[in-house]
Formats: sequence, C-alpha cells, structure tokens
Amino acid sequence: MSRPIVAITGASSGIGAATARLLAGRGAAVVLGARREDRLRALADEIRSAGGTAVTVPTDVTQRADVERLVDTAVQAFGRLDVFVGNAGISKIGPTTELDVDGWSTMIDVNLRGVLHGIAAALPVFRRQGQGDFVTVVSTAGIKIIPNMGVYAATKNAVRTLLEALRQESTDGVIRTMSISPGYVNTELDSSIEDPEARRQTRAAMESFGLPPEAVARAIAFAIEQPRDVEIGDITIRPTVQG
Repeated sequence: MSRPIVAITGASSGIGAATARLLAGRGAAVVLGARREDRLRALADEIRSAGGTAVTVPTDVTQRADVERLVDTAVQAFGRLDVFVGNAGISKIGPTTELDVDGWSTMIDVNLRGVLHGIAAALPVFRRQGQGDFVTVVSTAGIKIIPNMGVYAATKNAVRTLLEALRQESTDGVIRTMSISPGYVNTELDSSIEDPEARRQTRAAMESFGLPPEAVARAIAFAIEQPRDVEIGDITIRPTVQG
C-alpha cells in the first residue's frame, strides 16, 4: 500500500504530537486536528521541515462538524483516510463528592462524545474504501479504579465498551478497532485539572515516573503497522514503577 493517511485529534501536544512526528517520519501523511491552531501550525511546519507531509484542521472534538471537516480534509487532500487516531482527552479529576457537574459534563463531551464524533465521521469513509483503522487512546484509569478519578475513569470505560462493541460489529475485515491504554505519561493533561491538590499530585507523578509521549506513539505505530489480518485489540502501556 502507498503511504498511509492518518488523522489525529488532540494533535497539538503530548501523545498526539508525538504520534504525528513518529508516523510522519515513517512516511505517513498526517492530518492534524486540535483546538490550538498556533501549536498545530508549528508542528506541521516542523514535520514539513523534516521532509514529512502534514496538514492542519482546527478541531474541537465536541463539535461534530469540526471532526467531519477533519476527515473531509484528509479525503480531499489525499484521496482517502486510512487511520483515525482518537486522542483528544481532558481530565477534570477530583473527589466525586465535590460535585463538579460542569467538569463531569466536559469530560463526557470530550472523552466520550468526541470519540463518537470520530466514529461517525470516519466510519462511512472506511466502509466506502473497504478498509480503515480506528485507534483510540483510552487509559489505565478505567482498568484500575482509584479515588478522585471516578468520572474520568467512567468516560474511559464507556469508550472501552464502545470500541469492543464496534469491534464485534466489524468482523468482516473492513474495519480494525484498536485501543491504547496508557498509564502515567508526561503530557499537559494535568493542565485541565482544577482541583489544586489533584493537579499537584498528578504533575508530580508525571514528572517523577511518567512515560515520554513517544513511548505511547510507538505503541500506536505498532498497532497500525500490523498486517490487515491482525487486529491489536488493546495495548496497556504503563511505567514499570506504576502501581
């Protein structure tokens, strides 16, 4: 197959940016979506300067039209879309008893509804082409439940359930559904945490033993580079010292 065409949400930093750099370096054309346009432009310029191919699309995954435009741009620019990496996420963690209803709603909109918008936008394209991959960044927060992450973990487990159902509905060989569940990764995810103590603890853990985003990017690349008759259902990747 010729070079893969990959759309990535949450591409302006962290795992999304690392994935864009890695895949572009391996020959993919990347279509970068995120809300921070200046970050997207800088990343695309960096990729192009290194000889890669990148286009940018300002994307808020809570807005269905934005995600559709991301997919449409890939198809218009390159004729198809091979992989949709659903990476955008937000972490409004804190004690459930604090009743941060607005924060809960934001996590549901970004972490769950954003994934649904990606599926709704890319699935018709994949079906029309006869193949396509969904790779979605989930979290170990949904595997090991701990205090202060109840609603965040709930959104991630909802995504995990959704992806498994989609996998079972898609056993005709056209669509592969793969999820990546990272533990602590040293990204900017903590910037969305409003609870000061929760933010401090998360940042300390990230800086102490968090994986570099490039480690997760390599897991994503491994999943999508498998032969078409191989589907990597779920990869859990965490620091060796994470409990």
